[in-house]
Amino acid sequence: MQIETSIPVQFTISAKTELLRLMAADGFDNSKQLRVGVKGGGCSGMTYILDFDIIKPNDQKYEIDGLSFIMDKSHGIYLQGMEIDWQGGLNDRGFTFKNPNASSTCGCGTSFAV
Repeated sequence: MQIETSIPVQFTISAKTELLRLMAADGFDNSKQLRVGVKGGGCSGMTYILDFDIIKPNDQKYEIDGLSFIMDKSHGIYLQGMEIDWQGGLNDRGFTFKNPNASSTCGCGTSFAV
C-alpha cells in the first residue's frame, strides 16, 4: 500500500501524543491501524470514526510525524482540512473534531452535516 503525501486531516500535538500513547500500550493489537473516517448516523447525519481497524481494499494510508493512519478514499471529501484534537481535562476529556466542511454539528461535536 502506497503512503499518500497529501494529508486530508491534521492532528494537534496533544492528539498525536495521546494516540501514540494508546498504540504503545501493553496489549495493543499491532495488526490494526488507526482509522479516521465517517459513517452515517448521529443526530446531525454523519458521525466521525476514530478507531483501530484492519486495512481494507479501499483504504489509503497516510503518515504525519511518525503517526500513521488509514482512511477510506471516499471519506476525504467530508474530512479535507479537519483538525483532530485531544482534551485531557477532567470535564472535557476526549478527542474533538474541527471540520471546515461541516454545515452544522451536534452539541457533543461527534456528529455533523455537510
